This record gives sequence, C-alpha cells and structure tokens, in this order.
Amino acid sequence: MADSSAPVLLGCDFSSSPSRRKPVVLALGRREGLRVQLTALECFDTLAAFGQWLAQPGDWVGGFDLPFGLPRELVQALGWPEDWLACMQHYRGLGRDQIRAQFAAFCRARPVGGKFAHRATDGPAGSSPSMKWVNPPVAYMLHAGVPLLLDAGAHLPGLHAGDARRVALEAYPGLLAREILARRSYKSDDRAKQTPDRLIARNDVVHALEMGQTRLGLRLKLSHAQRDALVQDASGDSLDAVLCLMQAAWAQQRHAEGDALYGLPQRFDGLEGWIVTA
Repeated sequence: MADSSAPVLLGCDFSSSPSRRKPVVLALGRREGLRVQLTALECFDTLAAFGQWLAQPGDWVGGFDLPFGLPRELVQALGWPEDWLACMQHYRGLGRDQIRAQFAAFCRARPVGGKFAHRATDGPAGSSPSMKWVNPPVAYMLHAGVPLLLDAGAHLPGLHAGDARRVALEAYPGLLAREILARRSYKSDDRAKQTPDRLIARNDVVHALEMGQTRLGLRLKLSHAQRDALVQDASGDSLDAVLCLMQAAWAQQRHAEGDALYGLPQRFDGLEGWIVTA
C-alpha cells in the first residue's frame, strides 16, 4: 500500500483549448519508495472544469506539460516585466491575437534558423520554444495554464511562493519518452497516423516504466485495465499524463530527501522556469 499521508501525485497532459475529443488528461497516483501506483485517470473538457478541480482543497505535487515561463531574451526585447509574477500577470491580460502578433513581429526581425528565442531549459530538455504559437501552440498553453495554477494558489518552486502543500512543476513527457524510444514516435492525433508501429512504441514505453528502466529509477504499478488503456489510447494523451506523473514522483522523492526545489537546479533563471528532470 502507498502511504496515505503522502501528497497525491498528478501528471497533466494539458490542452489550451480542451474539448470532449481532446480533453485535459490528469493521471493521479501515489509513491511508496521507488514504486508509483497509478490510481486514476481523469479528463476535463473545459478549462473552467479543470480550474475548479485544481482549486479544490487537497495536497498534491503535480507535473504539468506546459511551459511556466517565456525566454528572457523575448521578454527583454518586448519590454515586458522581468519579474516572473508581473510578467505572467501582463501575459494573461493579452488576447491570443495580441500574443501571436507580437511574437510574429519578434520572429520577423530575426535571421532564418534563429527566429525563436529559447529558454535555457530547452537545450537539455529538447523542448519547443515556449513562444511558439503553432505546432505545438505552447505559448497558448502557458497563457491558459499558468493563470489556473496561480488562481488555485499553487506553489511553483523557484518561481512563485504559493501554498506549499500544492506544488506545481513544469514537466515534459517527451523528455522521458525519448529516453526509452530514441526517435520512435508513439502517438498522433491524426487517425491516419495511428499505426501499429506507434502502438508497439506505446507498449514499449509502458513496459519500460513498469520495469523501472529509466534514469528516474522509479517503477510504475498498473492494473491490467490501466495498462490496456494507456497502450490503446492512440493520441498518447493518457500516456503523456502518466509520463508527467513519473516526473512528479521523482521530484517529490527529491523533496522528501530534503531538496526544497524538488530536484530543479539550484540556480535556474527565475523568469524562464525549468523543466523537472531536465
């Protein structure tokens, strides 16, 4: 049995425009030692419903697949506040059209091959620039997601002091999936690309997590039904939520061992943020 006094762990596969077809997916679990038990998968087809869930009383440590900050280079070029909270409050006040227009103008002024500004974490994590507004639209994910975390009173280590019993960390499922699969693809929202090879790849990811075959050193514990659900979800959303859950479990383990920053680097840019386990 997992320790019932330990905080709930959660992994979130986020969508900036959730729907019944493409919801926000939450993987809930608990850690006991080096084992992580998946207890539930929950879906939310509106941002309001997800925000209400986050705002409920309860202790948790969560890994969220959305950027928590913008590149310092971009923020300075636009003349936005360089304090993280002030920058986020300014950003949430903009509409998506305004964000796209300002970011596109920034990119137009830069040379081919270097259009986007990057955060320091993008290199080691292999993540997309948090200012991208298409493929994937992570700039809109930040715009939609971080305000929900702030409104829920969450604590973002190294960025924002909130309720220390509700800890939000920036996670990235692709970082852990690449460690297992290298360059093999395991998901697609396009039905025509939901191939047997991708199903085999999802099965390989789940097997590696169950066997503890990642540098996180944690083993995922699943029921047969949960395992089938993760492998059969061709969009990869459920599996991505579980990958974020494992990153949150690693971070919670670091904190239990005395690391106030949940495994984040001791010195990272407090405007840009950092992806946990990168």
